[in-house]
Amino acid sequence: MKHNTPVYTMAAVAVMAAVLAVVSPFALPIGPVPLSLATLVVYLTAYVLSWKRGTAAVLVYILLGAVGMPVFSGFAGGLGKLMGPTGGYILGYLPMVLISGLFVDRFPRKRLVQLAGMMLATAVLYALGTAWFCFAMDSALAPALTACVIPFLPGDLVKILISLAVGPMLRERLEQAGLAR
Repeated sequence: MKHNTPVYTMAAVAVMAAVLAVVSPFALPIGPVPLSLATLVVYLTAYVLSWKRGTAAVLVYILLGAVGMPVFSGFAGGLGKLMGPTGGYILGYLPMVLISGLFVDRFPRKRLVQLAGMMLATAVLYALGTAWFCFAMDSALAPALTACVIPFLPGDLVKILISLAVGPMLRERLEQAGLAR
């Protein structure tokens, strides 16, 4: 069975988009930005699909939500959610998976470099999300950082570390099975 066919690529992208869509709605509303496992899945998507396919999977997820599927936190969907205070964070998943995936793909055996890439990707996510939050809520930067970034730093670091531990194993298993790249 060939695994570089368009059908295989579409199926792999669809599966990871579905995983993200299943995990994301379950979130803890701890403030204006809910706590979910979506970022963990985005990091793992970089390992499972690489940067190109991973970015496509996240785009499919966002488009599903944009057309009204209840795939965002709290089982929300629609353009209103993307235009709302947390929309920048959702859209920030795109550069996050792209950056993470580039570091994973370019430095497959260098975990510290992958860590740096995921931290950079998370910083970009925070920057986009917080900028949009400030705009949507007419908020100053300091309160937005206090509500939308600082509480999430420890959890996102744990998610990155889990991804660094699990992601390479997933990729290795997929490669052994002839299902990667």
